[in-house]
Amino acid sequence: MPKTNYFVFKGLNIFAWIIFVGLCIESGGLIVNFIFSLYKPEFVQNLYQKLDLSEMYNRSKWAFYSMYSFILAISILKAYLFYIVIRLISKLDLAKPFNSFVSNQITQISYYTLSIGLLSYIARQTAKNLLHRGYEIDQLNQFWADSQAFILMAAVVYVIATIFTKGVEIQTENDLTI
Repeated sequence: MPKTNYFVFKGLNIFAWIIFVGLCIESGGLIVNFIFSLYKPEFVQNLYQKLDLSEMYNRSKWAFYSMYSFILAISILKAYLFYIVIRLISKLDLAKPFNSFVSNQITQISYYTLSIGLLSYIARQTAKNLLHRGYEIDQLNQFWADSQAFILMAAVVYVIATIFTKGVEIQTENDLTI
């Protein structure tokens, strides 16, 4: 592998780790704040990322818990998605990339990406429904603003996963004929 490709690959690995750590910190902060809000509801306005859902909590605990559950699920899924990416990058052999592990990891990435996109879309529609009922949801849009991008990315990654699966089949067939 040329030195340029090696440095680019190592740079991508470092970048994936940075994103993963950031997403884990975000998920951890949201989980801690959610648990804290269960025991001390008066501190709901002091949640992580200045996410003040105290009005929603006071009006409807169901709305608060459903929206916060969407936020937590999306955040945790994003962190796990990058965990899968890191596992893929760390075990990928660029000299012989077509193997079952890589194919399975890319397929998993497409499934988790689709899950994030669909869950974000459902959360956005639920938030719009709450908006029609008079709830303030502007601060929640940051958590699911990119739902269409995740759905589109899932489709592209799934196509790549299918190509890798076929590549594994062809490589296995070629190894058997030699």
